[in-house]
Amino acid sequence: MECKLFITGETHPSGMIFLDLSTFFGHLHPMVVHLPIGFLLLAAGFNGLSYFKKYKYLRTAVGITLLAGFISAVIACVFGYLLSLSGDYNMETLSNHKYSGITLALLSGVLWFTCSHNTKPGFLTDRILAASSVVVVALLFYVGHQGGNLTHGSEYLSLETLTHVERTKPLTPEAAFVFEDIIAPVLEKRCVGCHRAGKRKGELLLTSWDNIMKGGKHGEVVVSGSLTKSELYQRITLDRDDEDFMPSDGKPPLTRSETIVIKWWIMHGAVRNKMLSEIAGYDSIQQVVSQVLALPGSMTTSEENSMADHTVNPLIPEKLDSAFINALRKKGFIIRLMSHRPVMLDLSLPSHSQIKMSDIEKELDAVSENIVWLNLSDNNFNDYDLKVLRKMTNLEKLRLEKNPIGDAIADEVKDLKYLNAINLNETKLTKKGMTVLRQNPSIKKIYCWKTEAEQSK
Repeated sequence: MECKLFITGETHPSGMIFLDLSTFFGHLHPMVVHLPIGFLLLAAGFNGLSYFKKYKYLRTAVGITLLAGFISAVIACVFGYLLSLSGDYNMETLSNHKYSGITLALLSGVLWFTCSHNTKPGFLTDRILAASSVVVVALLFYVGHQGGNLTHGSEYLSLETLTHVERTKPLTPEAAFVFEDIIAPVLEKRCVGCHRAGKRKGELLLTSWDNIMKGGKHGEVVVSGSLTKSELYQRITLDRDDEDFMPSDGKPPLTRSETIVIKWWIMHGAVRNKMLSEIAGYDSIQQVVSQVLALPGSMTTSEENSMADHTVNPLIPEKLDSAFINALRKKGFIIRLMSHRPVMLDLSLPSHSQIKMSDIEKELDAVSENIVWLNLSDNNFNDYDLKVLRKMTNLEKLRLEKNPIGDAIADEVKDLKYLNAINLNETKLTKKGMTVLRQNPSIKKIYCWKTEAEQSK
């Protein structure tokens, strides 16, 4: 069997794509570069302390430490050069970093040679060594600063960074500015690392609305109202194995919600300086925006990724009027949107809410077929209150613990063919109710701690 190892673009039979050797070793530069920093600072520290009588013995360690710093600096230079071939860096900053790094490696080598061949310390030698140590440390900081500019951008360590004021996070989706509060943070998190000052892949900057609209060396990347002409959207929705997929270099891709808001933004004019509530039809994107902004009650990224692999029940309605969701929120429910198409809901009523079922029954009926997870625990609901469960035909997980309910609850859920887990801890469930529950083959987990059913197992 023919196997092509470490050839750019070739796919191994197992499905893995191997980087070429130069790119692989180039990626080791950020790790290796810390070795000369440590060794050279240690050498300077040893040399400085050796001028005190108590630590004079440290002078013998300066030479070997400088040698280690010199060797690791040379290796870092080689790996740094290989890394420079794989990215679109700002040439001026790259040159400053490259040549100052080479100078530092050579200077540390000369300094090591001088120390190792001059075993008779004297006034002149001490002065030269002390001055050289200061120069090495100063040059080390300069090289590191230039490397930081390449990695994080020239604005990373600047007065602008010190004086930058973070935007106040909006409390509701409607109060968010579409670009400033929703789109820009997504791009900052996922894309700006490779498309900023100092490293603008494809001559593209994604640090501001103006820069985005300028596009890159291949032209426009966002075309208002057109997904097919918007290179930004095309790149983030490619197959992850595609060499043009963005973000590249193994960086975490956009979440499903982040991709949806980018799509919605482009299709609604790629607007700037407009609040979400000012855009016609904004209610269709409210729940997604809540997840992107990580507002209370929204799904976390890990939960969203988990739901991506969830087998979708085809009977769950594709659409749902957001007015029903807003009505339940006003009644006190914490609601998470588990999926947008179909609309899958996770509803949770805080414990001791003192809400009566008659106050929320109408709203629950309206979204009953969209409820996948439901938590009504510790809210003083009785068996009669929970007759509403019969209409939740797509329910999968149900929490009813610490409610004054008994065996009658089993009759309410025995026909829910998608229900796989129910929590009835600290209720009045008995062996009789457990027998009825087990007639439902879809229920795999029944929690019955502190009930008669538990004692009768």
